[in-house]
Order: sequence, then structure tokens, then C-alpha cells
Amino acid sequence: MTPEERFVFDLQGYLVIKGVLSPAEVAELNAVADERFAPQPGEDTADRRTFGVVHWGEPVKRLIDHPGIVPYLVELLGPKFRLDHDYCIFMTRGERLGKLHGGHWAAPDHWYRYQDGVMRNGLSVVTFFISGAADGDGGFACIPGSHKSNRLGDLPEEVRAFDSPRPYVVQPAVEAGDALFFTEALIHGTMRWTASHERRALLFKYSPGHSAWWQPYYDLDSLRPLTAQQERILSPPSVGGRPDVVATG
Repeated sequence: MTPEERFVFDLQGYLVIKGVLSPAEVAELNAVADERFAPQPGEDTADRRTFGVVHWGEPVKRLIDHPGIVPYLVELLGPKFRLDHDYCIFMTRGERLGKLHGGHWAAPDHWYRYQDGVMRNGLSVVTFFISGAADGDGGFACIPGSHKSNRLGDLPEEVRAFDSPRPYVVQPAVEAGDALFFTEALIHGTMRWTASHERRALLFKYSPGHSAWWQPYYDLDSLRPLTAQQERILSPPSVGGRPDVVATG
């Protein structure tokens, strides 16, 4: 991470990482999604999501330890991080999902800490965008800086529900191939999707190596072949005996 990225993440609680995926990777992931997650006849396509997209095959499994995100995971969660769970969100025009939620008061593993120059987070999310979201398109939205707020309970319900716009609620613009890292200590949600194209986002949620949010844990046998590093990242939580992940690229 650059010094500016450290400043921005500490300030905002999220960071847009530009161009993590190449155009070829974006095209490959969209092709896999078209094959493995095609709408069924008569299915409502307004809001589609499914868990376990790592089972879609090698192009998605490569996201587990993509070199474009590993350095951020190492610095912001520590070198013993693990993948907790994964899923996708596909949306068509007019659909609105969850209201603003999260925050460091929401669950024991939703936290952000800064001590002696080191940033650490509990459950955190890397969202890979395989379609873009321009300003005003909707999708991911958040309240920057709320990961450090002491007055989260004072947020009006109409703001949480996106029924009353406020300038402090933002929807970051992203392009296909970008990734967005955010801590679950950040107040975040999903705005109504207004673009003509389908929103396509793959969400990989990571935890420090000793903690877990989601169960059951990954069945490694069902995902093999895996690299040694991927097996380590997919392993159940453990206090000791968990090797580091080395940040490269």
C-alpha cells in the first residue's frame, strides 16, 4: 500500500483499488458467470445472488489470493488472514437491496483498530466488479469514516433506508476490473440500481486467521486442485499454527 492509500483507508474505512483485474480477466469471469449462473426460465432477474462462487471454477478461485489484493489483505488484516465466505450480487435496473447496516457495534468481529502505526480490521470485504458502476448508478454505498464513529445509533432510519438522501452517504464510482476493500465496521449498504446494464459484483469476505463469521467452513476436497497458499487461506480459523501469507505484486 502507498502512504496515500493508508491515509485514505484510515480516513474513509474503504478503498477503491483501480484495475485489479485485466480486461481479459473481466471477460473470462463474465463468461463463467454466464455459464454457471444463467437465469432459469421464469426466474426474477432483478436481484440474484448465490453463495460459494469459488465453486464456479479456476477463474474465480484465482481471486482467492489474487496478487492485486493480497498486499492489502496482509496490511489491513495481518499475514494470517483467511477467506471466511464468498458470494455474488447481480442486479438489474430498479432493484434495491439492503439498507445501510454494519458498524463496529453490530457484531464482535466488526472492528477497526489503529495502534503504533499499524491498521487492523475484523471481517472485511473485497468486492470485485465485473461490470462498472458510474456515479449515480447505485450499488455499493457507504458513510465514509463511520468505521470510527461513536454515534452510529443516531443515524436516522430514513437515511438507513435510502429514503432521505444525505451528502454524507456516497456511492463510489467504479469500473469493471476495479476492486473495493472495506471493513465491516463501516456503515454500508446497497442503493437502488439505476443503470441499464446488469450490476455484477463478486464479494470475498476475509477474516483475521483466528476468527470466523460464517459456517460451515470451506470443504477443501470439493475445491481441489488448490495451491498451498489457497488451502491455507481457506482453512478453518486457528489461533496458532497458521503460516503467513506473503504479499507479492
